[in-house]
Parts: sequence; C-alpha cells; structure tokens
Amino acid sequence: MAVTSSPPVGEALTSVVAPEEFDFVAVTTIIGGTVGGYITYSGAHRLLDSGRTGIENVCEIARSSVLGILVTKVMRILLLLAILGVVAGGATLSAEDPAGSAFREAAGEAGLRVFGVVLWAAALTSVIGAAYTSVSFLTSSRTSERRRNLLTVAFIAVTAGVFVVIEQTPARLLVVAGTVNGLILPIGFAVLLYVAWRRRDLLDGYRYPRWLLGSGVLAWLLALYLGWNAIKGLGQL
Repeated sequence: MAVTSSPPVGEALTSVVAPEEFDFVAVTTIIGGTVGGYITYSGAHRLLDSGRTGIENVCEIARSSVLGILVTKVMRILLLLAILGVVAGGATLSAEDPAGSAFREAAGEAGLRVFGVVLWAAALTSVIGAAYTSVSFLTSSRTSERRRNLLTVAFIAVTAGVFVVIEQTPARLLVVAGTVNGLILPIGFAVLLYVAWRRRDLLDGYRYPRWLLGSGVLAWLLALYLGWNAIKGLGQL
C-alpha cells in the first residue's frame, strides 16, 4: 500500500523534523496509542505470569521490548505513508472509516478487504491484550487460571456491550483512547522511574544504567510537557 499510493516521502521526512504546524493533542494521542495506558504494563504482566523474571532474564526482556517497539514503529510508518499518498493524490477520506477508505482508494475493493484482515488481526490482539492486562490488575498469584480466563472473557463481553450501547465509531473511540492514554502516561511512567531509582529492594538489587535512567527522566519530562499542553488544547476546543 505504501508503494502503490506513491507517497511524498521527502515531504514526510521533512515534516518529521520541521512540521509546519505542531498539534499537541494529535502528538499526545499518537504517543498514548503507541506506548500509553495498558500497553506499558501488558508485556510486563505477561512476563511475570510466564516466570521470566529476575536479573538473569534482563537481556531477554530488553530484547523482546525493543523488538516489539521496532515492529510497531515500522508498521505505523508504512501505514502513515500509505494513507499520506492517498491524501496527497487528492482523495477525500471517510470520517467514519478514514483508514479503510484510504485502502479502497489505493487498491479498490481488494485493498479494502486486505485492510479488513489487517484491522481484524490488530483488533484481536489488542482486545485480548487489553482484557488480559485489565484483569491482571484485579487478580493475584492465588487466582486460578480458570477464574482468570473467565474474568477475561467476561471483561471482553462487557466492554463489547458498552461499545454497542454508546454507538460511537471505532475511529472516534481510538482517538479518545489514545488521548486519555497519552495523558495518564506520565503518571504510570513516574511510578516506574521511582521504583528504578529509589526502590532497588523491589528489583532484587538490580541497578539500571545511569544513562538509561537519565533517558527515562527526559522522556518523562517530554511526556509531561506534551500532556499538559494537550490538556490546554482540549480546553480550547
């Protein structure tokens, strides 16, 4: 799709470092949809349940997290270029399904069907991951596997019912979820940084490298700054 739509790659690269307009709400929404909310904890909770814990597994955990971030970023860049090419070509996207209409413009009905498969796969993994993580906050190591599974299924059923009742488009809900996750990201990130810096007793004595902690503090300050300006931007809407 990124190749078929012939996106203006040079213009896109220029806008990454020198955008004509900077929207704090949009950037916070994108960050929140990528690394905010439950995403910060889902991988950690899964590793805890699988038993991959302790200093001896630090390298494997770091490798898995970096690989996950890289794959996500590559997919997001390709999706951006695909839709950018369609918009740059003069197409008008549907407000209810912007991504789907972009695929239809670029590759006809076949493109729309391909997008449907991609969205279904992404939605399935996100639904299971979000439900699993949400339930993990409500259970403990003493909770049986059967009860945990039943709670996860129940959580998915309840949230699906809420989706049907509120009658909002998926695109709007994704934007709202991304914005909320971006706003709460500094809070969860601050807790993680505090534990890494001051509560080494919870890490079995493990010490994070100073450069990594410093980078984390800078990222936290940036997330805090973006979130604060996004809140002000939302107040002006």
